[in-house]
Amino acid sequence: MHTTATPTHCPYCALQCGMGLATGPGGVEVVERPGFPVNGGALCGKGRTAPAVLSSRVRLTEPLIRSHATGRLEPATWEEAIGRVAEGLSRTRAEHGADACGVFGGGGLTNEKAYALGKFARVALGTSQIDYNGRFCMSSAAAAGQRAFGLDRGLPFPLEDIPRTGCVILVGSNLAETMPPALRYLTELKANGGKLIVIDPRRTRTAEQADLHLAPRPGTDLALALGLLHLVVAEGRTDEAFIEERTSGWEEARAAAMAHWPEHVERISGVSVPQLRDAVRMFCDAEAAMVLTARGPEQQSKGTDTVGAWINLCLATGNAGRPLAGYGCLTGQGNGQGGREHGQKADQLPGYRKLTDPAARAHVAGVWGVDPDSLPGPGRSAYELLDALGGDIKALLLMGSNPVVSAPRAAHVEEKLRSLDFLAVADVVLSETAHLADVVLPVTQWAEETGTVTNLEGRVLLRRRATGAPAGVRSDLDVLHGLAAHLGHEKGFPTDPEEVFEELRRASAGGPADYSGITYARLKEGNGEGVFWPCPADEDGSESGGAGGADGVHPGTPRLFLGGFATADGRARFVPVVHRAAAEEPDAEYPVLLTTGRVLAQYQSGAQTRRVDELNSAAPGPFVELHPRLAARLEVEEGEPVTVVSRRGKAVAPARITSTIRSDTVFMPFHWPGEGRANSLTNPALDPVSRMPEFKVCAVRLERAERPWRRRA
Repeated sequence: MHTTATPTHCPYCALQCGMGLATGPGGVEVVERPGFPVNGGALCGKGRTAPAVLSSRVRLTEPLIRSHATGRLEPATWEEAIGRVAEGLSRTRAEHGADACGVFGGGGLTNEKAYALGKFARVALGTSQIDYNGRFCMSSAAAAGQRAFGLDRGLPFPLEDIPRTGCVILVGSNLAETMPPALRYLTELKANGGKLIVIDPRRTRTAEQADLHLAPRPGTDLALALGLLHLVVAEGRTDEAFIEERTSGWEEARAAAMAHWPEHVERISGVSVPQLRDAVRMFCDAEAAMVLTARGPEQQSKGTDTVGAWINLCLATGNAGRPLAGYGCLTGQGNGQGGREHGQKADQLPGYRKLTDPAARAHVAGVWGVDPDSLPGPGRSAYELLDALGGDIKALLLMGSNPVVSAPRAAHVEEKLRSLDFLAVADVVLSETAHLADVVLPVTQWAEETGTVTNLEGRVLLRRRATGAPAGVRSDLDVLHGLAAHLGHEKGFPTDPEEVFEELRRASAGGPADYSGITYARLKEGNGEGVFWPCPADEDGSESGGAGGADGVHPGTPRLFLGGFATADGRARFVPVVHRAAAEEPDAEYPVLLTTGRVLAQYQSGAQTRRVDELNSAAPGPFVELHPRLAARLEVEEGEPVTVVSRRGKAVAPARITSTIRSDTVFMPFHWPGEGRANSLTNPALDPVSRMPEFKVCAVRLERAERPWRRRA
């Protein structure tokens, strides 16, 4: 790495790839950081071009206030902007009560910001109505992990273990496009003689790497997992000693799985019985094996049960709680893991404590210096909060999220945002959501601030400030400090991220996600490889701990569950689950299935990546991917516009015709607003446990969209 480069991390996905930033006459330049273990210096196009969003040409550089006279957003001073936000929140609270004020956060916020935002909502505003867009990311996997293992951490092992296992089942992930530097782990797995099974209704670039590709009908992942477990039992491939010694609930889970015989699963999923048997053979022949899930099986109205079925498969075969084996979730957002651990989520307090636990409330209230009884209870989940806008919730403070593009049933959410009495948005760019705000606050971004993030492995990392921000820009911590002061809380909301992290350490101490043994000084040590949580400190607050490294300092926990699971009795819990249909199945009016996802050159709602010329050249706009047989029925040719209609709205985008997708399914990426907005179509049906919306499957119909130049028959 360049000797003058600042070591830091990419602002995008949950890999949090290491990079260096060097500043010079031409601005900020990305340089390789080959010593960082996650990516070994490799970066995708998004990471390599990330400094482009630092440009004043594409980002916000001064506060904006909507003029009462013109109705337009116009430049204002920071004092005017903070005063207007504080007045809007105070007025709403006085007239309608604290819960009429909502707070919506983002999975890209640092741990410090997420912690401060949760504290601000519950202490300064006194509202229960806080959640974040990470609810749309891995909440189903989190809920299933909590049920089975007593603890949720994306991966219970480091990425470096993946190439050393014998078989990986990758469910609903296209790593080659969503996390390109991680694809090397699968390549190394195969080079080492391991097997790769990819489950996806599309033959993606990742599926092309597989030894076995299973292409189930969207919404049938649960049946597929249960069918594999049925075969494991029928073929005598269970690990009875592991089941007896380290689990509970097997008999009930076994009985539920046996109702899903292979031929039945074939009819539901479209995956043939021979393919099911091949998958079981590959998985069970390996000395150790893993299942990794992503949004495909998780973003469903039965996502928690679906992930639970894959966990049951791991437990039944003894592939959990031992080296080079287990279940893991590939977290999507940059700080999706840390974002929910420290207080943005509606039902959680810092340290991944439950808001309903009296001991947890007492501990955190003690750190905050407030009465535990003053803390509000759990609030609404993300979509439910957005759906309540303009009704029970009259005012909203939104940080680092763009639900106008990213939320399900997006046109409805946009209407709800417009119906608010008051909306304030803090963001780096003037997103589609910020365009609707009464006040827009321009905030610093990754390279202009210091803070910690927690990647998909549970590795706590320090992103360091490498360059200054434009003069009119302030940090989110400054915003919360200013608002809290206006609301009567002069103290308790510091602007220095290290000071916030020191408080976070104390608040998390003793919780499931214990960061108390982690400090900024420690994160700066050596090659900056980070520290895996849980990492407790002694009762006096020092970093030494009982698990002790050679110097008495707790080493962190790269691998969970090797000595026991995080349940009361130390046993993993089987949860009996059965297949059920998607919330919305195809019918005569809407005969086709829609699934959504990402493309290589864009990220999430595209609010930042759509401002990078190189990325837009690679992925300039939305499209509808469909099979040639479906295209022939519509009489649609490559590149011609297609209208996709669901019960919630419609979207129009060019056809991309390919035989790599099922003929009963169409795919749309969700990065764009306007007429090609995929989330105009998606279904907000919620998982009953995780409250995850069903982004990944809904019923649609396709129509040929006429252009003026098209010759009519």
